[in-house]
Parts: sequence; C-alpha cells; structure tokens
Amino acid sequence: MEMQGSRRLAVTQQQAWEALNDPQVLKTCIPGCDKVEPTAENQYAIGMAVKVGPVAARFAGKIMLADVLPPNSYTIAFEGQGGAAGFGKGTAKVSLAPPAEGAGCELTYTAQAQVGGKIAQVGQRLVDGVARSMAEDFFRRFDEEMQRRYPEAYAAHAALPPEVAPAPSPRKPIPAWAWIAFAVGILLALWLLAR
Repeated sequence: MEMQGSRRLAVTQQQAWEALNDPQVLKTCIPGCDKVEPTAENQYAIGMAVKVGPVAARFAGKIMLADVLPPNSYTIAFEGQGGAAGFGKGTAKVSLAPPAEGAGCELTYTAQAQVGGKIAQVGQRLVDGVARSMAEDFFRRFDEEMQRRYPEAYAAHAALPPEVAPAPSPRKPIPAWAWIAFAVGILLALWLLAR
C-alpha cells in the first residue's frame, strides 16, 4: 500500500520538528498509544491498542529513523506485531518546510506499508475507514497539543486576514496501514522522533 499527504501547521518548522521528535507528544497524539520509549539512538519501542471491526489487538513494535536532516526531514521504518490479529511494517519519508506564503510550516509524507493477518482480512473499506479516522484523530490531537504549547502562534494565525491565512489542507484518503504506521505518523505519522 502507498500513501501520501500534507498538512499545514500554524507553528514554525522548528517547533513542529521538536514536537514530532518528542515521545511524550507522540504518545499523547497517536490514538490508542500507551508507549513511545527510546531504546537506542534513533530507535523507539511503541505500544498501542487497535480495533478494526471485530478484530481488536494490542500491537508492540519498533520505529527506526534514518536519513535524519533536522529540522527538515527523516525516514521512518516501522515494524509491529499484534499476535493473531496480524502485523504491520513499512517506511515513511516525513518532511517539514516553510510554506510558500504566510507563517507556519507544511508537513508532507510519502509512505509504503504492508499489513497481514486477521486485520488485513476484515475488508479494505473497513480498514481504510479506521485508518482515515485514526489519522484525522492524530492531526486533531497534534494541533491541540501545538495550540497548548504555542498559543501565540495560533493567536497570530487567527488574526491574519483570510487571503493571508493558510488554507486548510484537503483531506486525502488514507490507506489501511496508516492505523499502524501513523504510530508511523502519519502520521504519520506522523513520530513521529529524531533529535
């Protein structure tokens, strides 16, 4: 499976980078996540609970970072096991850049992943729907955490006239693996997690 997307953030590129590399922020923002712990340089152990239709499981896995270029980009490799429920593995390239105009930054990601086991058998539409919901939840929680940490950035963003204020990024469909890989992070995800 492949996925790509972008998200406009009101915070600066450096602020977003620091948050995406903070295990506590990721633990707070990833739905079902109860563990993001450093295990070595650029490596993290992750634990999360996931429910897709009738299949519910606790996944344990690891995230490894490569090609780390602070505060611009990194590549995330993820592996996770959910016992009889299945597995997930994949990679994602996450980038942060200043916007073409206005304040804040643009987060973009391109990812590939595989899922298997019972999770993969419940039906693509159901898995895609859960993945989309989890990704949206991650971004909502991440935005709320950034507002809590940097209220001045959001106050300045709200004060801009509509033609200057960044337009919200359109939502794109997110494939099945994102519910695991967004522990990847989208989110993407998202961790996503380097210094």
